[in-house]
Amino acid sequence: MALWLSLLVVTYWWTAAGGIQDLGGWASGLTSLGRLTGLVASDLLLAQVLLMARLPLLERAFGQDRLAHQHRIVGFTSFNLMLAHVGLITWGYAAGSLAATPGTLWNLTTTYPGMLLAVAGTLLLLLVVATSVRAARARLRYESWHLLHLYGYLGVGLALPHQLWTGQEFLTSPAATAYWWTAWALTAAAVLVWRVGLPLWRSARHGLHVTSVVREAPGIVSVYVAGRGLHRLPVEPGQFLSWRFLGREGWTRANPYSLSAAPDGRSLRITVKEAGDGSAEAAYLRPGTKVLVEGPYGRLSPRARQRHRVALIGSGVGVTPLRALAEGLDYAPGDAVLVQRFRSHPLFVRELAVLERERGLQTLYLPGRRRASDSWLGDGVGTADDVTALTWWIPDIAQRDVYVCGPSEWTASVRRACAAAGLPPEHFHVESFRW
Repeated sequence: MALWLSLLVVTYWWTAAGGIQDLGGWASGLTSLGRLTGLVASDLLLAQVLLMARLPLLERAFGQDRLAHQHRIVGFTSFNLMLAHVGLITWGYAAGSLAATPGTLWNLTTTYPGMLLAVAGTLLLLLVVATSVRAARARLRYESWHLLHLYGYLGVGLALPHQLWTGQEFLTSPAATAYWWTAWALTAAAVLVWRVGLPLWRSARHGLHVTSVVREAPGIVSVYVAGRGLHRLPVEPGQFLSWRFLGREGWTRANPYSLSAAPDGRSLRITVKEAGDGSAEAAYLRPGTKVLVEGPYGRLSPRARQRHRVALIGSGVGVTPLRALAEGLDYAPGDAVLVQRFRSHPLFVRELAVLERERGLQTLYLPGRRRASDSWLGDGVGTADDVTALTWWIPDIAQRDVYVCGPSEWTASVRRACAAAGLPPEHFHVESFRW
């Protein structure tokens, strides 16, 4: 609602500045449309940053999965409108002549205040957009993608002078000027407070450090972290934090890992699968290594629960937050079932056996590779279709809250099976592995 209201406001100011009247001429119409696309692109650019600023209000309401999805849509829309702004306004300044447009673009870039900075910012945003395309992301390590993505903040900052120095709709109205300065200032403050200040303060306050590293399976380790007053850290079972382990190469790049054990006020545990440089080095962390954290994040936690009975369904290392939920949720014997799909080595078998004996947790292990790209089942479970198998194992699946964690395509197949079994969408809670 706030985003739509802000778009309505900037469109009103474009209209009040004569934007509609300017559409009557070819050159003036191009320039006017260029101004409108620039205004909307700027507004969406700020919204894009705020979606990933870790604002508690947004985080609690929507969770990181949904926010990341909206961030991606808003980001691509903003960038496309920014390109349209450059093309339209340059074409308009060239009096509607395509032949004169390249020369006009060069003249605007070299003579208008802030334009060189805006060009640099646009190139940085282009780099971020190019590496956010699915085909490009598939070829990049998470650490490389994360580092490149940080340049987006610099790109946004470099675009600011041009907009505030030369933008007609920024300067003609005191209300518009106040709006844009306030919007930019609040966005910058949100990033500095929630992405920088709060993580540094919490990490220093709790004195987080590694206590031990335990091998769980080939290529998978659990890292135990202790600190002061961890009972005051507002983290719930099933949530994740972004972790930086100091004193090693690449420590500036944060890696998101879910808790694999319910927080007990004395220590935290994450379980890491080797998938890149940062995760591979987790196995070699030494006791005493200092830790910086951001978070906690995510709605895959007890507060999403609405029903007494729950089903926890995870794939591979995606079982880690579900393991924490199986320990941290309150349930009667038989009211919770955990389904773990794995290729070769199930995780936390002994720990889950303890929860079976002491809490009445029901567990089901599904071995093997996925039998089809549109199935959530492994190839070692027979030939029954996805929905039949699900309702055979959990007959009352439609009357439970279902928590799911794993790769995005796999979780989508679980969602389809649950929906076909009659589960209302508001009782399906998901955390996917995507970035």
